[in-house]
Amino acid sequence: MASTQRSAPRHRSSPVPAKPSSGDCPSDRTMVPVDRALRLILAEGTTRALEYVALDRAGGRILGLPIVAQRAAPARDASAMDGYAVRNGDLIADWNALTVIGESFAGHGYAGGPLPTGSAVRIFTGAPVPEGFDRVILQEDVRHMGSQVLVPHPRAEKRHIRRAGSDFAAGDLLVDAPAALTPARLVAAAAADIAEVAVFARPKVMVVATGDELRAPGVDTLRPDMIPESVSLGVAELARSFGGDVTTHPRLPDDLGQLQGAAAGMLDKADIVVIIGGASVGDRDFSRAMFERAGLSLQFSKVLMRPGKPVWFGTARDTCILGLPGNPTAAMITARLFLAPLVAAMAGREAQTAIDWRTRPLAEGLEANGEFECFLGARLIAGAASASANRDSSAQRALAAIEVLIRRPPHAPAAAAGDPVETLEF
Repeated sequence: MASTQRSAPRHRSSPVPAKPSSGDCPSDRTMVPVDRALRLILAEGTTRALEYVALDRAGGRILGLPIVAQRAAPARDASAMDGYAVRNGDLIADWNALTVIGESFAGHGYAGGPLPTGSAVRIFTGAPVPEGFDRVILQEDVRHMGSQVLVPHPRAEKRHIRRAGSDFAAGDLLVDAPAALTPARLVAAAAADIAEVAVFARPKVMVVATGDELRAPGVDTLRPDMIPESVSLGVAELARSFGGDVTTHPRLPDDLGQLQGAAAGMLDKADIVVIIGGASVGDRDFSRAMFERAGLSLQFSKVLMRPGKPVWFGTARDTCILGLPGNPTAAMITARLFLAPLVAAMAGREAQTAIDWRTRPLAEGLEANGEFECFLGARLIAGAASASANRDSSAQRALAAIEVLIRRPPHAPAAAAGDPVETLEF
């Protein structure tokens, strides 16, 4: 896909496993285990080009080039407190009468000329310390006497001055790449006088729902043979949350000619195309066939898992294509397991950040598992995972309550309350 980004060096590779040889790619009829499916997907997940974005739009993006300070901070000696700037050498007695000759504010330093012996300048936090002064006396420690202040002899070494370059110097490395631009890192970049940063371009993700029975929510859905199309909304938001630049394609009918006609345009506009529905074995399941004329290279056609067995993945013209089941729970679980890490990797993140499995105890027991790896939606109760009683892959009310996924290996024995299980934030 042609890049539209500003000129910048491309990242040499993404933090994912090397692409497998063609001999490692399964045939169309082979079901692959979940972990192998993920490896095949991530092998295609190279990062995008770099682009420069303004700092106020860079939050959450992944830094592609280090942030290096363009100036020192502070640029000159500055007061750390409100008070009076003085010469330490003028403070020889228990109390010292000094003449106040001016003021220094942040952004408007003292500009009054020479600073005679025995003088002081009223100063405020962040204001530049006049040249030659080397201490700030806190305002609550002085006594006022007309145009003079009585300043006590300092009892501590602390001088309440932030020295020039004490935070960082020009040329210092502040944030190395790659790194997520957190709020705190944005503060550091701005303090370094940087207006824009080089970040990995967000992968362009197109989400497409297919099916004659689908209508937009609230439109013509009172007909009993029509249903509101819901899954694309969840899949699109999931992709955005992991760094994708997402667009939603208009819903497409189960018509192979229309699907094939739309496929070419999708591949021209997206780094990842997500097709929802049409991934089973019915007479009108065309999700893979629609890309065959574009040179679809299928990596796998099914995965040894439930729910979500019909999920498939391939590439065409350098675009990744992920086919999700049409059932909502199955679609969202497979998107969480496969789309999220792919988008994260292509956006410059470590793919592992999207698939961070954590051990938690079970709130209630679970029956023995069958031959397929199983993923159960669950809520968290006092830190323990409580599996949903409704495991129908088309259920949407139960889907709304899911907080984590429970991972159950093939042929796992029955588990009791308190037993540890692997869980993933959902």
